[in-house]
Amino acid sequence: MSLKTEQRAKKILQVLLQHGNASVDELVAFLGASAPSVRRDLARLEERNLVHRTHGGARLAGQMQYEPFRFDSSFHVRESRFTEEKRRIGMAAAELIREHDTVGFTAGTTPTQVARCIRHRNSIHVITNAVNIAMELSNQPALNVTLTGGTMRWAGAFSLTGPTAIEMLNGVFMHKTFIGACGVDAQRGVTTIEPDEAAVFRAMVRQAKQVIVVADSSKIGMVSPALICPANEIDILVTDSGIAADALEAFRANDIEVHAV
Repeated sequence: MSLKTEQRAKKILQVLLQHGNASVDELVAFLGASAPSVRRDLARLEERNLVHRTHGGARLAGQMQYEPFRFDSSFHVRESRFTEEKRRIGMAAAELIREHDTVGFTAGTTPTQVARCIRHRNSIHVITNAVNIAMELSNQPALNVTLTGGTMRWAGAFSLTGPTAIEMLNGVFMHKTFIGACGVDAQRGVTTIEPDEAAVFRAMVRQAKQVIVVADSSKIGMVSPALICPANEIDILVTDSGIAADALEAFRANDIEVHAV
């Protein structure tokens, strides 16, 4: 594939990441390319499982069906909340990842969005305790995906926990880790509901050079029972523009870099 073709493909994916779908005419206008060239680009991207061609255009390839959980709605219900905000957070957070990075993703709907935004990237090593993230990225040959192992106690969360997961994480180092949470508070820190899950997330925090929390604004100021890490261990918070001004100032006062997208 030529450099020009690869650059055009990346621009197509950026449009689909922003909007979910686009027509051939819209892509032609955006790229300044011919319709046959765009159609060939879409065909190549479909072969890589990155897009699905539709009548007159294409849409971003969606998540896989996870057997035997295809009829368990809990993950999909959570995923449907603040969908647009999570999409923006995912795109912004993915821009922080560099080629040859080793990155960690905790389980969660927002880290899943970040992971989906790197499907077209190259030479990234992904370490995750999320079964769904590993499955979605495993068919991308330019990505190296490692699943922690462990026990999956909550089917709809796809989250591996327990000593096996923690022992594996204690043996690796990551450039960046992306932490999902139920609550993010400038005083109480980053929290979630289940202590077993929090223990795995803490291991990811310990082993990462940079800790990036990804959470929509409904989680800001909330506190759940299990601590993942105190606020002073957060390097970057990526949230949406709905964050309250006083909360934004509180995080920045703690020297936390905040991206409100």
